[in-house]
Amino acid sequence: MVRDGSRGERDLVKLLWEKDFAAMRAPASGGATKKPLPDIIAGNGEIYLAIEVKMTSGERIYIDSGKIKGLLEFSEMFGAEPYIGVKFRYRDWIFLSPADLEMTPSENYRLDLDIALERGRDIHEITGRERQTRLR
Repeated sequence: MVRDGSRGERDLVKLLWEKDFAAMRAPASGGATKKPLPDIIAGNGEIYLAIEVKMTSGERIYIDSGKIKGLLEFSEMFGAEPYIGVKFRYRDWIFLSPADLEMTPSENYRLDLDIALERGRDIHEITGRERQTRLR
């Protein structure tokens, strides 16, 4: 059975290659370490990205705190910029820093579309190019 986000991950990997970044999907199981890994790892020799991918047809997503902790730990060890890549229906990819997320009472994270549009970055910004589109 294919995970719901697999297609989104493949699409984002393809987009990163088009931006001259080597990119790959990380193993879902965390590989030999059994630690949470980001969904995508990418780099171009100057900029390194670790991306947790989320897709939704709604206007809000929730993210398990363990995923964010794993993203931050991996990013620090690897020397990558950690991002949450979010694809809301009918919108381009939006990238946020873990610091842009809001903690819920259950100590997980929540991201609403309006916050994503306000704080998010586009693909051009995270790949070191000028911003070419406005998110709103």
